[in-house]
Amino acid sequence: MEKKEIVVGIDVSKATLDICILIDHDSENFQIKNEPKAIRSFFKKVLKENQERKMFVCMENTGYYNWPCYEIFDEIDLSLFVVNPLHLKKSMGLTRGKNDAIDAFRIAKFISLHKENLKKTLIPRKQIRIMQALLAQRNRLVETRKKFNVPTKELIFIATKELAQKIAKSSQKMIEEINVQIKYIENQLNELIDNDIDLKQQYKYVTSVQGVGKVLAWTILIKTNEFKSISGVVPFEFQSGTSINKKPRVSYMADKSLKKLLHLAAMRAIQLNGDLQNYYLRKVKEGKNKMLILNAVRNKIVARICSVIKNRKMYQINLQLS
Repeated sequence: MEKKEIVVGIDVSKATLDICILIDHDSENFQIKNEPKAIRSFFKKVLKENQERKMFVCMENTGYYNWPCYEIFDEIDLSLFVVNPLHLKKSMGLTRGKNDAIDAFRIAKFISLHKENLKKTLIPRKQIRIMQALLAQRNRLVETRKKFNVPTKELIFIATKELAQKIAKSSQKMIEEINVQIKYIENQLNELIDNDIDLKQQYKYVTSVQGVGKVLAWTILIKTNEFKSISGVVPFEFQSGTSINKKPRVSYMADKSLKKLLHLAAMRAIQLNGDLQNYYLRKVKEGKNKMLILNAVRNKIVARICSVIKNRKMYQINLQLS
């Protein structure tokens, strides 16, 4: 006999979790601390009281704030769905009113309706969560470094030469310190990968593809959860009849940061001797639009990354024109 269901919607915030439990047609709301001890205690109690039911849990992807749940749910046998917030928002249509309890109820209703059409979330290993935190900090430092460069250039036009030089010197010291911190974080990332057999092998395969550097490789390992899920970066067609015929573009729900890194990888690949450069030059000679060719190169890089992971082989560069 098939088990009856219990559906749980969680609205995640930094300090608390607002939880809505749907059983049959009844709903009940709770609020607990967003910390492992409270989460473990709450869900053990719910599971004990509903042993005959199958539990489905849904929450928005809020980054680090999900991590205490991940730590506990890794121990518990339940179906977890972590959903893009934009996906949830679009699915709800026009709504009135908003607070954490209402949001938890809406998340619970969403998963009760769509659980059959969604894939369960595979909780990232602790190593991947650490990588995500390290890379996020590195990205923040890189953005901060950029900001220190801008004011120095502006001062040339509004300050004396002496003042501009002093501020430039001070900014340079900050930039040098930031560079030290970035290097430290990169070393931590490399050490983490070197100490994990699976990550080390996947990293080698990914970086064997021309154009793929360390930052893109780290990002892909994190975004795809070690290739257990795939992020959207491929352009989609917008065409219907004769009235709708738009230029293909990446979905607004795709990962824009990953798309940017792939674009940089494509730019790098066409500057290196190899089949991607040959492909680019041949298409340019044929009169194709350069940006469309770069999009194609980007997609070829994605395909090659997936191929080396699937076949568990390093990519072999083909220098011959195809």
